[in-house]
Amino acid sequence: MAKHNSSFPTGHVAGFIVSILLTFATVGAVRYTDLPFVTIMWLIGSLAVIQALLQLFMFMHLTEGEGKMQLVNIFYAFFCAIVVAAGTIWVMTSGHVHY
Repeated sequence: MAKHNSSFPTGHVAGFIVSILLTFATVGAVRYTDLPFVTIMWLIGSLAVIQALLQLFMFMHLTEGEGKMQLVNIFYAFFCAIVVAAGTIWVMTSGHVHY
């Protein structure tokens, strides 16, 4: 049984504010620091993973649902995202071979 919360979504607002802060931290790291390129890429990737997890828990309600089926759906969505990203990179890097 789901618990009844107040009408104001404090959790959603807090998640939104943290997401905005993570975005500003990424922009600040890129524009206003003299960190090496590799460090900036690791920082951007780390902040992106943190933000994705935050959004899974705060906005997509990862902890709520039907248990195993929701976990299967998340793994399937992750698999589809990896296939699309890897396929895009493969097509973009090997397209010059046929010319």
